[in-house]
Amino acid sequence: MLANYLIGLREGLEMALIVTILIAYVVKVGRTDVLSKLWIGIGIALVVPLGIGAVLTWGPYGMSFQAQEILGGTLSLVAVGFVTWMVFWMGKTARTMKSTLHNRLDSALVGAGWGVVLLAMLSVGREGIETSLFVWATVASTGGSWEPAVGALLGLASAAVLGFLLYRGMVKINLGTFFTWTGAFLVLVAAGVFAYGLGDLQEAGLLPGGAAHAYDISRAIPSSSWYGTVAAGILNFNPSPTLLQVAGWVGYLAVVGFFYVRQHRASARPTKPAATTTSAPHAPIAS
Repeated sequence: MLANYLIGLREGLEMALIVTILIAYVVKVGRTDVLSKLWIGIGIALVVPLGIGAVLTWGPYGMSFQAQEILGGTLSLVAVGFVTWMVFWMGKTARTMKSTLHNRLDSALVGAGWGVVLLAMLSVGREGIETSLFVWATVASTGGSWEPAVGALLGLASAAVLGFLLYRGMVKINLGTFFTWTGAFLVLVAAGVFAYGLGDLQEAGLLPGGAAHAYDISRAIPSSSWYGTVAAGILNFNPSPTLLQVAGWVGYLAVVGFFYVRQHRASARPTKPAATTTSAPHAPIAS
């Protein structure tokens, strides 16, 4: 539940910041007449991920075991790809997100402002779809337990409250530090989902080595124990993974972790003395 709470909190805070920036800019330029259109786009963007989650949850029941494993494994890998891209995208564009959204809004506000609906749908919906896919993958990897979904919903609710408080200027957080540490945690969680996806494809017979386990420590750390459940819920821990799953977990963590650390080391280096005023953004950022 903790892993999905942080996923929901991080993704929800991204969505809240985007909404805050859009609303604040529309009010600032005196186009309050398009606020209703903006909320329509945001509403559609929130409904679409729920529909995707429902289809993924109840849609595969009529499929064969092999087809379910292929679907589950493929979507797990797709979810890892989305989250990996999102983590690096956020690290690269966090400093310019506000100005980028302002520029796009200038174009969307032309005329009656119906372009605002599309802008809100794309800006918020992308984050929502990524969240629904990744949460679904973590729910599937824990055997269908609803605890991860509950954790994600609590994280989204916390993000909504925090976003409101940021907008009102009632709290201040270092967003750069927040996204850096939660991004590192997501890389660790994604490594477990990646290994789980490989295991599904092995069970479906699409990948070899499904019967060759690297080790089996299920007696020392039973999956039914509270610590085994916690490890599985947070890190997708598997007490008896296959050789391919171990190789995938280590390989993903090594490659993605290396580039993630390098990206944040590069962004932390000072460029010019005058650039010291562009440090990691502090909320509220939409003023």
